[in-house]
Amino acid sequence: MKQAIVARTDVGMGQGKLAAQVAHASLSAYEETGTKARKEWKGGGQKKIVLQADGEDRIFELAEKARAEGLAHAVVRDAGHTQLDPGTVTALAVGPADEELVDKVTGDLSLY
Repeated sequence: MKQAIVARTDVGMGQGKLAAQVAHASLSAYEETGTKARKEWKGGGQKKIVLQADGEDRIFELAEKARAEGLAHAVVRDAGHTQLDPGTVTALAVGPADEELVDKVTGDLSLY
């Protein structure tokens, strides 16, 4: 079991902003996950990986792949209070789910 969080590299987020967006994505996708998978993931150490995407189109392409695989996922849009314009898509979380399924969606991406 793992969760993949994909963050955009093209919007100029600072380290703190990036950390906050990754956290938002992780929690939002977790909340969409079934009880059994949540328990298994939590009991197994909550494995997660943070990956790079080069733009909003890539985030939505990956979200569609996750949907097609039946995976819990969440797209995060920034509220616009600090560094980014309101509604800027910043991140996507996929899972938690079986590693093989998550990798079908995000396996070709580079680590952040």
